[in-house]
Amino acid sequence: MTWTISVAGDPQTVPAEDGETILDAMLRHGVGFAYSCQAGNCGTCKCEYLAGDIMELEYSEHALSPGERERGVILACRAQIWSDVEIARLSAEEFVMHPSRVMQCRVAELTPVTHDVMRLRLTIESGGPYTFTAGQFAKLQFPFAAETPRDYSMANRPDESTLEFHIRCIAGGISGQLRSHLTVGDTVRVSGPFGTAYLREQHEGPIVAIAGGTGLAPIRSIVATALDKGTERPIHLYFGVRGERDVYAEQELRKLERRHPNLIVHIVLSDEAGASRAGDRREGLVTEAVSADFPSFEGFQAYLAGPPVMVDAATELLVARGIAPRDIHADAFYSAVELASKNTTVESPA
Repeated sequence: MTWTISVAGDPQTVPAEDGETILDAMLRHGVGFAYSCQAGNCGTCKCEYLAGDIMELEYSEHALSPGERERGVILACRAQIWSDVEIARLSAEEFVMHPSRVMQCRVAELTPVTHDVMRLRLTIESGGPYTFTAGQFAKLQFPFAAETPRDYSMANRPDESTLEFHIRCIAGGISGQLRSHLTVGDTVRVSGPFGTAYLREQHEGPIVAIAGGTGLAPIRSIVATALDKGTERPIHLYFGVRGERDVYAEQELRKLERRHPNLIVHIVLSDEAGASRAGDRREGLVTEAVSADFPSFEGFQAYLAGPPVMVDAATELLVARGIAPRDIHADAFYSAVELASKNTTVESPA
């Protein structure tokens, strides 16, 4: 039997067959819809479930948390329809689509910025031009492991020609081999863009941007892009890491802060008491610092990127203090090693 899928705010309906997933029906009829893994692991195809009969296939909690599901969020790639169905895009007012590209890039720089984080800069040699929205990610295939692409968020602004990625090198994973197996001049295959945790330029409220570890990459892209476009909205950037040796890109962040009075940067150390630079550091969990600063987040737009525990805790805090759930845009970063231990198959941006 044929049913229809309605998207709130869109006059076009999409026909779908019994048992077909929402995402499959959308793509089959050429309707733009953000997606990536199509297997319930990445969370890119999240949408709001409004009405109708659906059956949800198995998915990973990395992609959709119990809290999100309780608020009516589903994964389009895991939702089979069995009646007419109505959904809403999580950010229907600013849904973006970019041409999908597969590019050959060349390593222009590979620099350690902490004891376990590398900054990778790539120049595009063929397959471009590459367009994306700040906060999105790409799949990278390294020459020493071309059969196993990994997802990493762009740290550069979309108008910058050199692609920048911040990669935490984890022993036992592909990222842990970067120092010994990748050099300047090597070719890296890049495909994308992917992801829905991107900058919403039309929102007029203050921004709270919370980064944990290499979650700074998409947060850097979002904040720098918003400032470059002349936003005067207050922006509160929180960068949480374990200790002083994990802090990176501080010089750039402070330079942005001096140049733009509407930006306030907080660096938060979770494992070090009595930080080495009085006044420059906060102590405790990054969510504790955020909680101490704001009794309410009503009217805010939030961007979160980093370890899943941090993203979940920040989401819970923001919702409890009045932010609209659809104004939270988040990427939780799992390494391939972590995902393998949980019997999943897709590496989230890191």
